[in-house]
Amino acid sequence: MLVLLTGVVVGSAAMASDYTYANPRFGTTITFPDAIFNEADPEPENGDGARWRAADGGELAVWGEYNALDFTPSTLADFIAKDLDKVTYRKVGARWMVVSGFDGDVIVYHRAEFGSGGVIHTMELRYPAALNQHYDRLAGKIADSLIGP
Repeated sequence: MLVLLTGVVVGSAAMASDYTYANPRFGTTITFPDAIFNEADPEPENGDGARWRAADGGELAVWGEYNALDFTPSTLADFIAKDLDKVTYRKVGARWMVVSGFDGDVIVYHRAEFGSGGVIHTMELRYPAALNQHYDRLAGKIADSLIGP
């Protein structure tokens, strides 16, 4: 088994240690490198999501939630942006939104997908600004993997 995994790493750009998390309550699914985010927090009692931490200060949180406040992608982007010190990127689609910026010396990348049944599927990546070159390469790949029914 170890030889096979080594062959996959050498022969492919994909990381052999990618982990796919699927939330049983909302169906929110995401894939990320668990060699980086290797410390899981205890899952919340309500079962809405999970959070992982990296040794260098990075954090990845993933959750689903009912759209109880009737957000649209645009109004949710506005809501997220108001908690940031500086917004550096904001893009809104028909059923999704992305907001990125600074919370002090931490970069926050927040993506939400509006799914069926009034559920919003969300991921938030937080990392020290000094590590932006490392995490900026990961953010898009992780965010692109976020899906939900």
